[in-house]
Amino acid sequence: MAIKLTPTAAERVKSFLQRDGGIGLRLGVKKTGCSGWAYTVELAEDVQSGDTVFEQDDVKIVVTHDSLAFLDGSTIDFAAEGLGYAFRFNNPNVTDECGCGESFTIG
Repeated sequence: MAIKLTPTAAERVKSFLQRDGGIGLRLGVKKTGCSGWAYTVELAEDVQSGDTVFEQDDVKIVVTHDSLAFLDGSTIDFAAEGLGYAFRFNNPNVTDECGCGESFTIG
């Protein structure tokens, strides 16, 4: 199992950690939206029991146990989105996305 960050995403996470503290980037999924699932992204304050930790370019990627199967094989980028920037997921497990891009389906 693996989850990767693009160089741009890794640098952005490092800047967030330097500014806001934390040990890494926490990724997960939650049930929501018209397609069923949405990504959660936040700074990790710790590693909890059952979490899986990946490390790349001196950045820890902490994934909740329940979310790992949904995110396995994903590459996360940080890119322009409208007038701002956001983390973007390239997830090979996604079979469909809603029209607004806020949620996805895993088949």
